[in-house]
Amino acid sequence: MFEQKKTRPTQKRLDSLIGAGTRVDGDIVFSGGLRVDGIVHGKVSTVDNQPGTLVISEHAKIEGEVRVSHVVINGAVTGPVSASDHLELQAKAQVHGDVVYRTLEMHVGAIVQGKLMHAGQETADVLELKRAAVE
Repeated sequence: MFEQKKTRPTQKRLDSLIGAGTRVDGDIVFSGGLRVDGIVHGKVSTVDNQPGTLVISEHAKIEGEVRVSHVVINGAVTGPVSASDHLELQAKAQVHGDVVYRTLEMHVGAIVQGKLMHAGQETADVLELKRAAVE
């Protein structure tokens, strides 16, 4: 009777890994998919805001801005998170910062200490224009 559209990302491949026990100090710009099992101190984004997938595992920590089209969080992020397509907050996710998303999947146990803001197509375009003006 009721159909629910699944808006899962088309990008499922992970091209790069930051392993457990690894610490990165500085910004990371990647293409395709990235899985973080370690610690990152810096901004994480895709090349030229292209579609990409970021997976932050249960023991991973990111201290800095995250700006990726599809984000799966099960670890900790301290800083703003912007997912222009899909954001999944798994059960052990802890986000300390504002979150912008187009579609959101939030599991029981996930914590967000900040604002949750839905970004429709119009809002996402305005955010990109504002960001471009700042840079």
